[in-house]
Amino acid sequence: MNITSPRIENGSRRDFLRSAVHAAAGLTLAIYLPGTQAAAPAAAATPEFEPNAFVRIGTDGTVTVIAKHVEMGQGAYTGLATLVAEELDAAWSQVRVEGAPADARRYNNLAFGPFQGTGGSTAIANSWEQMRKAGASARAMLVSAAAAQWKVPASEIRVNEGLVTHGTHKATFGELAPAAALLPVPADVTLKAPGNFKLIGKHAPRKDSADKVNGRAQFTQDVHLPGMLTAVVAHPPRFGAKVKSFDASKAKAIKGVVNVVQIPTGVAVLAQDTWSAKKGRDALKIVWDESKAFKLGSEEIFAQFRTLAQQPGQVAHSAGDAGAALASSSRVLRATYDFPYLAHASMEPLNCVVRIGEDECELWYGAQFQSIDQPSVAALLGLPPEKVKINMLYAGGSFGRRASKDADYVLEAVQIAKASKSRVPVKMVWLREDDMRGAYYRPAFHHALEASLGEDGRPTAWRHRLVGQSILAGTVFSGMIKDGIDAVSVEGAANLPYGIPAMRVELHSPSDIPVPVHWWRSVGSTHTAYSTETFIDELANTAKQDPVAYRLALLDKHPRHAGVLKLAAEKAGWGQPLAAGADGTRRGRGIAVHEAFGSYVAEVAEVTVSADGSFTVDRVVCAVDCGIVVNPDVVRAQVEGGVGFALSAALHGAITLKDGAVEQSNFHDYAPIRITEMPKVDVHIVPSAEKPTGIGEPGVPPLAPALANALAAATGKRVRSLPIRTEELKA
Repeated sequence: MNITSPRIENGSRRDFLRSAVHAAAGLTLAIYLPGTQAAAPAAAATPEFEPNAFVRIGTDGTVTVIAKHVEMGQGAYTGLATLVAEELDAAWSQVRVEGAPADARRYNNLAFGPFQGTGGSTAIANSWEQMRKAGASARAMLVSAAAAQWKVPASEIRVNEGLVTHGTHKATFGELAPAAALLPVPADVTLKAPGNFKLIGKHAPRKDSADKVNGRAQFTQDVHLPGMLTAVVAHPPRFGAKVKSFDASKAKAIKGVVNVVQIPTGVAVLAQDTWSAKKGRDALKIVWDESKAFKLGSEEIFAQFRTLAQQPGQVAHSAGDAGAALASSSRVLRATYDFPYLAHASMEPLNCVVRIGEDECELWYGAQFQSIDQPSVAALLGLPPEKVKINMLYAGGSFGRRASKDADYVLEAVQIAKASKSRVPVKMVWLREDDMRGAYYRPAFHHALEASLGEDGRPTAWRHRLVGQSILAGTVFSGMIKDGIDAVSVEGAANLPYGIPAMRVELHSPSDIPVPVHWWRSVGSTHTAYSTETFIDELANTAKQDPVAYRLALLDKHPRHAGVLKLAAEKAGWGQPLAAGADGTRRGRGIAVHEAFGSYVAEVAEVTVSADGSFTVDRVVCAVDCGIVVNPDVVRAQVEGGVGFALSAALHGAITLKDGAVEQSNFHDYAPIRITEMPKVDVHIVPSAEKPTGIGEPGVPPLAPALANALAAATGKRVRSLPIRTEELKA
């Protein structure tokens, strides 16, 4: 807590933060709660800005919320600001949001421990109490300042919409901020009961929308520093290849090209602008050393996976004797599934601006994993971590890609700046082709399932074998691997909610495939939800039972799963016949339910299938239980976006390798869905008194299995590999 003065900003960020310097002095409040990594500082006696604050109030009345989570389209800025404004009783119009600096001692993700980063749909969940206490503490200090000035009991003072009143007395936050800044931070505050919420659970315009419309929002591409050069990199065509030699003469002859440097990941061309850098990169003559390059194709990889699946793997979950039950049963169903590599393909490819000084380094980008990036850059440059400053900008999507396990693209940018030896700022830009062909991918997976049915049609045993690369192995997160089990590989499978007496889940994680793999929106649930929810549907069909009733009978110990399942079925008109389609078409309805990141989502898909196997997804009905909803519009938007994202993968998504090289390069051969393919989406939210859980990812997993189950209902044909091939659905 301290009095603040106008902030001095670098020229490149001045416009972005212009509104922050209107106040001459005000209240900066650092709230330290259990789980943060630093002790609270004493009150400052002189004007001074402390970047560890969560709340800053200027004398103009502006309330600045310092967001420790990056805004990449998921609504984090709006949600975090809502939590503060609710307890502060601020007017929504006076609240603005600013990204936090890299400082894990004060801005750590409480769900991750001493780690600053955004991921796992934790932004609101881990900030629910922390940010509300920040707002409540600031409110208490403003009230105390007013009580002292007016000589009235603090308990009689009211705060509403940024105005503090008592009888004929009234003052704005800005008028009280200097006095409030001199008071001690209260040791404890009382938070509002949900019945008193004015903002939480209500509609509030997003804090990032206006800036994105009027151009004030700053993405990495918007950063322009004096003397800055733009770098584009030539990466190896195969994983594991290295630069053997290169000829840069033709590249250097291109107008605008300034320098060409070799870095560990390839050869970088630095130029006055992106287009010149690209032309220079394309003109390079590079000889690649492929002696250690990976040269298998997708079919060869899956052949290895299928062979492994025939053998027992590491046990991820075991209950009862599934092997004995399967061996003794006369009704056993078996199915295998293949899931390809997937690209993240966010609209803003990877990029980063770097400026290296004599004894410091400053970066500008959509930072998602500061606690990986900051120390990695520091180690590369031989600097203390605190000498690496990260300016967290907006990110144009991520879907997990910017949460780099090894700071790969950030380090690449720094390596370019270091190798150039010119001390000028460098903006590294990945083009779409770079992102598609040389990045990280959702792992490819093969699943083998088998289940036995009893006389009542219910499963008596369930065995599930998964084969796919580990995301965690060989990273700083490898400690999460227990007894050979990468938890993110089996999430959604090892914790299957259905009441089955004997269950066994096994995992093979081949370590001899160097294709880089990474978390992709909803991670393991992207494939486990599909295999389990389509297979349970097959069991229901074999038992000649309604898929919803069949699931509910197995979910008696999981009321939140059952709750969203019932709501989605009710809102979709489950049990009622679908309207007939055009002549020669078949219609179907399918359902799936899944829990991911503590949130429960059920989705019903309705489809129309033509005789040639082509189909349309007509409607998707979603039911969501994510605890207390901070902003229902954001929840709906995230679920709607999740449906579109998942549908892109189900219809078109596949990264394939031929002789070790990725075949796809851009949206023409790795296509997102088009507007005409997007179905009508209805989102229904379950009222809840539980603490908020994540919503950025949980809407993704149920879509593909619900779609596949709808196609099976329409055609009688089961889809066991993605993306869906229409020829498999022909009449």
